[in-house]
Amino acid sequence: MGPADDRAASPQPRQPVIDPPCTSEVGRGRGGVPVQYHQFDISDEDGPTGPDVPRGHNGLVRVVDGVIVVMTGIHTGDVDVTVTLHRAEPAPDDGGWQDIVEISAHAASGELMVRGMMDDLTEELPVLSFDGPGTYRLRVHARGRHTPTDPAPDQVGDQVTEWYLVQVWPAPAHDVAVLRPTTHSTVTTTGTPTSANGPYSAAGIPSSG
Repeated sequence: MGPADDRAASPQPRQPVIDPPCTSEVGRGRGGVPVQYHQFDISDEDGPTGPDVPRGHNGLVRVVDGVIVVMTGIHTGDVDVTVTLHRAEPAPDDGGWQDIVEISAHAASGELMVRGMMDDLTEELPVLSFDGPGTYRLRVHARGRHTPTDPAPDQVGDQVTEWYLVQVWPAPAHDVAVLRPTTHSTVTTTGTPTSANGPYSAAGIPSSG
């Protein structure tokens, strides 16, 4: 057998099998969420989501009596909220978000949900605790809340000026983390952005002063 025959008879290297790009996303939903008094809520009605977090901590999310409160620019109206559910931690979305904050949430009953403070959602978003009772990590993205424009009373619900994305995945509890504090501000009851002069800095670290 000649050299060419030897090469033909030799085992050829196995080419690697490249799997198609995969995603940990297992579900998503999008809808309008009613806002009253500059907020909408994330909660499990059977138990607290975690310890309280003061308003001045990061300016976007706080926890009051075990309820996660997402602070909005508008006083009253609807905001656009997208929820994505993931088996593993996803990368933060790069859709031009102005604020991104992560917070852990415990679901006592497995019914951790986005809720209006006073009104029900017209169409419910997916249950955030998609894997049953336990602890989840929520990454809240926001855009538009720092240039608030409250609609006239007869136009409430007719226009959307703020958008939110909540990425959710099962994870042990961790401290609140601010990934994008571009404004370093909170929203007053008049909808005017102000500096966050609370006991915590914008990075979630207790201030020295």
